[in-house]
Amino acid sequence: MQATHITGTDLDPQAAFQRRLAAVAVAVEERIAALLDDTPRRGEIARPARLLAAMRHAMLAGGKRLRPFLVIETAALFGVPFAGALNAACALELVHGYSLVHDDLPSMDDDDLRRGQPTVHRAFDEATAILAGDALLTLAFDVAADETSHSDPGVRAALVQGLARAAGVGGMVGGQMMDLAAEGRYGEVLLDEARVRRLQAMKTGALLAFGVDAGATIGRATVTERQALGTYGRALGAAFQVADDLLDLESSTEALGKRAAKDADKGKATLVAALGPERARHERDTLVETAIGALASFGARAEILRAAARFTASRKS
Repeated sequence: MQATHITGTDLDPQAAFQRRLAAVAVAVEERIAALLDDTPRRGEIARPARLLAAMRHAMLAGGKRLRPFLVIETAALFGVPFAGALNAACALELVHGYSLVHDDLPSMDDDDLRRGQPTVHRAFDEATAILAGDALLTLAFDVAADETSHSDPGVRAALVQGLARAAGVGGMVGGQMMDLAAEGRYGEVLLDEARVRRLQAMKTGALLAFGVDAGATIGRATVTERQALGTYGRALGAAFQVADDLLDLESSTEALGKRAAKDADKGKATLVAALGPERARHERDTLVETAIGALASFGARAEILRAAARFTASRKS
């Protein structure tokens, strides 16, 4: 598709948001498909066909693409065009894709279905799935470091470091370790509400918040602007996870495109379990309002980001 920014001036904010989210999804799918073609890049020797097939299976099956959307729309606040933020957005989506491949493994959540199709370890095998996840993760940093992500080497270095910290031991991977421990795999662990919040801020919230921060980095936001956007990104990430936990409890496998009710089955630490469904819904809505309020200084130009926050509470999958 033509990588142009969609104004949506003739639409209400939620309709404009849906159009822009769909446009990002198409552009990200096309860009990632190009990144996963058969041609070795400079410094590569060969691209094994089975490994590429597994990576494509993981990455080209659709999805909301909310994380890359946050990169592109936050960058747009500072006048960065769609095409100027697309590469960094795809780097983040590749990390998200790797995390899902590994999360579905038998040693982790042991899931058979993802986005309505067999998970990578089911469609191929466990060893291929592990390697596909590894390859997607390393490709993400290749993409983030590439000159097409930004002309300034300092900006590219900041993107690489920020992505590493959001994805690594103090972010998503660390949160996943805490999640496994909370299942009682390593002895009984009873998590209080504060620890559940920290776990979820790491496991899910860190990558979503990084999407906002990456857009601010590309757009060279001021310290004050980054603080406001940081509040927005953290609140949105937390709201997204609570909404996800509620969907797991209340929706169906068919609607979600993945196994429903798995959190309760595994005894996972969630705010729904800690607070109960009604209080969790109130928490989700309060977090959305916090995210929206954090954007006050950006005025009307942040309306699509406000709509993105509202989407976290209303989504059905």
